[in-house]
Amino acid sequence: MLPAQRHQRIIESLGRKGTVRTEDLAALLGVSHETVRRDLAVLERRALLVRVHGGATSAASGTGEELSYLERSTSQSEAKAVIGGLAAGLLRPRQTVIIDVGTTAVHVARAVPPSFRGVVATCSLLVAAELAGRPGVEVLVAGGRVRQGDLAVSNARTLEFFEDLRADVAFLGSGGVDAHAGLTDYFVDEVATKRVILARTARTYVLADTEKHGRVAAYRVCGLDGPSGLVTDAEPPPALASALARAGTEVIHP
Repeated sequence: MLPAQRHQRIIESLGRKGTVRTEDLAALLGVSHETVRRDLAVLERRALLVRVHGGATSAASGTGEELSYLERSTSQSEAKAVIGGLAAGLLRPRQTVIIDVGTTAVHVARAVPPSFRGVVATCSLLVAAELAGRPGVEVLVAGGRVRQGDLAVSNARTLEFFEDLRADVAFLGSGGVDAHAGLTDYFVDEVATKRVILARTARTYVLADTEKHGRVAAYRVCGLDGPSGLVTDAEPPPALASALARAGTEVIHP
């Protein structure tokens, strides 16, 4: 398991329990106590946790992308796992696939079936870490500036990477999906990346759990007619469902 994968699992465990023990993490991750202690030190420097004797606890307070990522990585985890499974079920052999950034995107990567053979391109180091060891999966990672928390990559180099790529299917993270505002997100550089992916991919699916239905983030990505479909964990509310139907956007849910 790569360091980024271990860090993700530690954050998720901490979010569920509030406190984690070094001994338990070593067993969970299959590594030594010393490796766990080094991981905890790294996460503490990023303000994601506070080390205590024998383990770690949640950071008491703080601001910035790291803490918001901690909150998001443990929120709606069951719903995100459902979305990940549904999205992975859309894959076909020998496809070129784009998996975007975000906590739900990580669940898509985890749900990619062991039998899948193809190319996965991503601007998320966490997604890349999930798939890097898979036999038969070629992982391509965009260059650019790395944002803390999500370990998302974005800038002009990222745009160049995706402008030159013609993918069969893409799964896009989202800040919100609204009947009037359409698809929105919180980071302007990543909005530009999403627009390039939408323009150059045969089929694109937005990943959005029910908490994002009707939510409007700071930056508009596109209208509801931009993506091919929405993958979610439950039927959208009537206003959003009607708007998606008018836009011709498929809704995929359990």
